[in-house]
Amino acid sequence: MNPHLLIAIPLAPLVAAVIAGLGGRLVGRTGAHIVTIAGVAASCLLSLHVLEQLYRGGATTFNGPVYTWLVSDGVHIDVGFLVDRLTALMMSVVTFVSLCVHVYTIGYMRDDPGYKRFFSYISLFTFSMLMLVMSNNFMQLFFGWEAVGVVSYLLIGFWYTRPSAVFANFKAFIVNRVGDFGFVIGIAAVFSYTHSLSYEAAFAAAPHIAQQTLPVFGGVNALTLICIALFVGAMGKSAQVPLHVWLPDSMEGPTPISALIHAATMVTAGIFMVARMSPLFEYSDTALSFVLVIGATTAFFMGVLGVVMNDIKRVIAYSTLSQLGYMTAALGVSAYGAGIFHLMTHAFFKALLFLAAGSVIIGMHHEQDMRKMGGLAKYMPITAVTCWIGGLSLVATPFFSGFYSKDAIIEAVGLSHRWGATYAYWCVLLGSFITSLYTFRLLFMTFHGKERFRHVQAGHGEGHDGAHGGDGVHEPRESPLVVTLPLIALAIPSLVIGYLTVGKVLYGDYFGKAIFVLPQHAVLARMAAEYHGPFSLALRGFLGAPFWLALAGFGTAWVFFLKRPQLADAAAQRFGWLHRLLLEKYYFDWFNEHIVAKLARGIGLGLWKGGDQGLIDGVMVNGTANSVGRLGGVVRRVQNGYLYSYAFWMVIGLAALLGWFLVRA
Repeated sequence: MNPHLLIAIPLAPLVAAVIAGLGGRLVGRTGAHIVTIAGVAASCLLSLHVLEQLYRGGATTFNGPVYTWLVSDGVHIDVGFLVDRLTALMMSVVTFVSLCVHVYTIGYMRDDPGYKRFFSYISLFTFSMLMLVMSNNFMQLFFGWEAVGVVSYLLIGFWYTRPSAVFANFKAFIVNRVGDFGFVIGIAAVFSYTHSLSYEAAFAAAPHIAQQTLPVFGGVNALTLICIALFVGAMGKSAQVPLHVWLPDSMEGPTPISALIHAATMVTAGIFMVARMSPLFEYSDTALSFVLVIGATTAFFMGVLGVVMNDIKRVIAYSTLSQLGYMTAALGVSAYGAGIFHLMTHAFFKALLFLAAGSVIIGMHHEQDMRKMGGLAKYMPITAVTCWIGGLSLVATPFFSGFYSKDAIIEAVGLSHRWGATYAYWCVLLGSFITSLYTFRLLFMTFHGKERFRHVQAGHGEGHDGAHGGDGVHEPRESPLVVTLPLIALAIPSLVIGYLTVGKVLYGDYFGKAIFVLPQHAVLARMAAEYHGPFSLALRGFLGAPFWLALAGFGTAWVFFLKRPQLADAAAQRFGWLHRLLLEKYYFDWFNEHIVAKLARGIGLGLWKGGDQGLIDGVMVNGTANSVGRLGGVVRRVQNGYLYSYAFWMVIGLAALLGWFLVRA
């Protein structure tokens, strides 16, 4: 594999970002989107070429340094690439979704004064994600990890004149720092055992590290501690409970960012990292059980919150949290292939749903409240059809892409005998009903039923310039081609990519040595023995419990939100305590803001007043100076310039000296 070609893949969007950002005055608005789209398109085509080479062309895995960044105490820290089939799949998905988002942004952000800056940011985001997935060592992984965090901070707070956007990006930054603290500890622990930052050294040493015990907490397996520390980083980046609180608030950013961050890029970094580290996680059942329980909890309980949200983007955001939980649960039962496969299918249909929501927001003149929509299918047919395709894929309708990946996760969790698997199975199974309920609620309230937008004023949602606008009720209209074309491009894989690839990626030997699974953990191998093609698998899906639960969710949503919407209001009043609990998002935000934040602030104030002002300033700095000053004041009285005073002290000194000699004698 040509290393120059590999270098060009991340560099193309980086160069485009620099040109659009620093040379925006030279290239102008049109030049900014042309150069960034060209850069991401080139990266996408090269990524697809690499994927084709690895899968059909007989190319071997590339694993080597690009250049040495530094050498310290004999340790080489390199910038290098590990490009295998796992990497190639991620590169292709990331660049394709990013390309669709870039094109979509032309229409969505056309009136925004930060147009060039926005294109620079999203192109830089693509570069950061590519560096993350292509890395062959922990140093470069950490660089990409932090780079996507920094750029996401800039994107979430893109409309920086909004206090809510500033709060949201600060919240995302802080929560991810909490996760990254564990991530750094995990990397440092790997280095302490291997004296290297390369994946290859860490994977080779995994069986040896698994035999080591650390004298903490009464004795903890070293590899278990490493894996859990690394996963804490994934919990922050992939928004797993309890480090999930930043993701719903990130809806304050423009809608293209929601699609880019929540579909194929930032939030999937943690899923990719755990799959890449499978040679480490496989030797720790405790760590895998921890991953499984966290993922299953996120899948079910975050999905429930989507049922009570009225902001169209927030419903999809909580859906993202839930689907990330499904991927994490798959990792926890060693079904890494199923997790990555769902990552791929989810990237297409979730990006489609976010961009469709953005199209609705445009058509509704920046209104985001679904209670002020309804009946939009007549006015926005392309948006409605593509959104329905994304929704049907999300609820795992047989023959749609989401079915092949999501049902495989549920089955894999059900077949696992790992600790926590029973709890996890019921969470992911019942999650099918919840997913269907909030998805069809969104579709019915937005595109069908009574046209509620005629009774409200437009202009109460997300605006291109970060302001609230609108001067009356306007007739909804279909979005321009530059917006609907990416919707169609994403709807196609949302419909067929699962059918076309399930046999090769999920039940075949596509990943090869890129993913390591111990024989006793190989649940996907057991499932592959019963696989007889995508068509028969879909037919069998009609008989499975997940499909009937999804059908029940469809019926419930139809009755409560389309046929008799007054029942939903009655249920909210009847179960007011539960409705309040869900609206408060299980009080995670309240706990963080009123307990954690105040406690941290109190500790900081205490350390500042007691440590900085009291000890350092009061005792060490000012106290020392004052003591010297007081001592000097006393000594200064001896040197007063009077002869009789000096004679007096000489006599006193002589008497003292004679007394000492007499005592000695």
